[in-house]
Amino acid sequence: MYRACSRCGKVHDSNYKCNHNRTFKQSDQRELRNKYVWHKKSEEVRRKSKYLCSVCKDEKKYVYEGLGVHHIVSIKEDKERYLDNYNLICLCPEHHRLAEIGKIDKDYLFELARQREDK
Repeated sequence: MYRACSRCGKVHDSNYKCNHNRTFKQSDQRELRNKYVWHKKSEEVRRKSKYLCSVCKDEKKYVYEGLGVHHIVSIKEDKERYLDNYNLICLCPEHHRLAEIGKIDKDYLFELARQREDK
């Protein structure tokens, strides 16, 4: 059975939940990433990494485009480590994607972060 949606005015199946103009509760992770202190820490990690992907640099490649700062242990797993220098690493988009899905060993990433901090 179909019905007119009170949110968007379109016709939907009666079991369909329309999200038009619906506001969603902001997650804790997103809230933390929007803070000024996170942006400063992110810039600090990039600067210490000399604006290069840490994994690429270890492989003797120098990638500097599209860099992001990755939480080795995610915010969801441990909020306390969200600004810990030894838990943050600068990665190119490809290595960031691989790290997110677990294809890059966390111990390897921790070692790269430790090397950066100990210099």
